[in-house]
Amino acid sequence: MQNRDMDYLKARARQVREGIVRAIGVNNKGHLGGSMSSADLVTALYFYKMRHWPDDPSNPDRDRFIFSKGHSVLAQYAALALCGYFPLQALPSTKKLGSFLQGHPERDRTPGVEANTGSLGQGLSIGLGMALTGRLDSRDYRVYVILGDAELAEGQIWEAVTAAAFYRVANLVAIVDHNKLQATGVISEMYDVGEIGRKFAAFGWRVLETDGHDLASIADALDAADENTGQPVMILAHTVKGKGVSFAENEPSFHNGALTAEQYEQALGEIVSGWGEGNEK
Repeated sequence: MQNRDMDYLKARARQVREGIVRAIGVNNKGHLGGSMSSADLVTALYFYKMRHWPDDPSNPDRDRFIFSKGHSVLAQYAALALCGYFPLQALPSTKKLGSFLQGHPERDRTPGVEANTGSLGQGLSIGLGMALTGRLDSRDYRVYVILGDAELAEGQIWEAVTAAAFYRVANLVAIVDHNKLQATGVISEMYDVGEIGRKFAAFGWRVLETDGHDLASIADALDAADENTGQPVMILAHTVKGKGVSFAENEPSFHNGALTAEQYEQALGEIVSGWGEGNEK
């Protein structure tokens, strides 16, 4: 990996977003909002930072990625297909009966998926276990876990946060997709978890921040996370829910909504043209 060509990464991010839309299709409910807000983060992981081998997905030295907010797995499916874990043509089969691409990640069915997630709050604990296993096995892989900001209301996350700090699990990196919306509205009005960065820091984590849609900034943060200070690392990524599709940006209704035929075509057109890249709404 480690390809820091920003034009290359931006092109990949567009392809990931296109894959998300194609995976949802027309008149089918799909988690567009959170998949789009995490698309640049997933792109940076798969096409810049992580050590992984599509032709050898079980290589013991691979870096691990856990999508704790598993409903946003469409971004991961698109990245996995682009990397060659399975054909791009499979994406429209997502959530269809019998497909190996379901609405939440399934480890035993989908190549490249490390854990079943989607029951919110569990992913960081899984990642912590994998990171500790790497230490016991004397392997240098890193474990990356993407969390939703609304997901931080789950108590199990904070159990994992305290344990990771206590055991000084320096090969664990949590990335919070801080898009500030949940399924039914603004997080600060529904269940405000407060100052996310200060809370992680208080528990003993090293905290970094990034613009979650600036691929250079994301790459910088991921590189900074490589420094071993004896602490787990949390990257607070400021994002926009639905990023890249004009009618879906900052719209809770597209947390899990259906696209009309017209919206489907509009979304693909805006993504291909790079609508809104570098501009916050």
